[in-house]
Amino acid sequence: MVAASDRIRVAVAGASGYMGAELLRLLLVHPRVTLTGVTSERLAGEPLGRVYPHLRGLTELTLHDLDATWLAQVADVVFLALPHMESQRAVPVLRAAGRKVIDLSADYRLRDAQDYVTWYKAPHIDPAGLGEAVYGLPELHRKAIAGSALIASPGCYAAGTILATAPLVKNGLARLDSIVVDGKSGVTGAGAQGRKVDPMYLYTEANENVQAYALASHRHTAEMDQELSALAGSPVKVTFTPHLVPLNRGLFTTASVPLATTLTTADLSRVYREFYAGEPFVRVGGEAERPATRHVVGSNYCDVAVVADPRTGRAVCVSAIDNLGKGGSANGVQCLNILFGWHERTGLDAAPVYP
Repeated sequence: MVAASDRIRVAVAGASGYMGAELLRLLLVHPRVTLTGVTSERLAGEPLGRVYPHLRGLTELTLHDLDATWLAQVADVVFLALPHMESQRAVPVLRAAGRKVIDLSADYRLRDAQDYVTWYKAPHIDPAGLGEAVYGLPELHRKAIAGSALIASPGCYAAGTILATAPLVKNGLARLDSIVVDGKSGVTGAGAQGRKVDPMYLYTEANENVQAYALASHRHTAEMDQELSALAGSPVKVTFTPHLVPLNRGLFTTASVPLATTLTTADLSRVYREFYAGEPFVRVGGEAERPATRHVVGSNYCDVAVVADPRTGRAVCVSAIDNLGKGGSANGVQCLNILFGWHERTGLDAAPVYP
């Protein structure tokens, strides 16, 4: 047991959303941290146990207004689970105070400031922070994460896609001209929308229904292109289509990747096992094993598998993650562990929830 005086003080801004709620669930039982502050613009003044009855008895904290100066006073590390384009207002204040930041929004994921105008329709107001930030996917950027004070946790669709395809792209086994990705996410992927609920997320619309959305325009596509291009050393433009499926949480990715050479399923599986050897949260399935969202819910795991399609000369790559886990909050906690040199599984070693 680590003494309270030796623990790191951690705060969560945007604690009333789904990402925030999952962060609280993980951080409140993390053996190396003490949760010292939580904020919510919608619910400031409310006791956390009243907002989230599942956390009763674990904390006496009350939600505070979003105030970056106050957050810097009460915490050593601040998780930001804010709406897109809001974190960049808080980060300069936190960084000026010497605080470390793990951002779960999109505000620091893209390296080119112009991409924010293209994909988020607004200019980025913290170019210095953007230049400093590290893309927080440990399987690709572990060393950089360990030395960073500003970490941008990936988008959920981007995490699923990158982990499904990275071994092929990095090893030069993929042709880069026509990677096609299909993603399916549970309803929590849209976040807790408060009073402004898009009708597609209503129970009567989402239940027993599958809907494609953001056709040829989903914002996570920019992350996929950026990270896969860096792995390949050449430009990659992914064709990506997201779908909403009637799940609370879970995200499934199918990527069709043209191969640069003829490979069997056994060959491809060997490449994946070697690429992810030693990774604590990526589980590569055998030829007869297929990932499923049910097997990762409530965890930081990403289950992947790959199959060769000799008829088309393509590889079919699949991955399953929890969009609030490896696609968000749990991945952020993994980055926290790396940042402080703790074992990466610290606070994340519980098995997925089943059924």
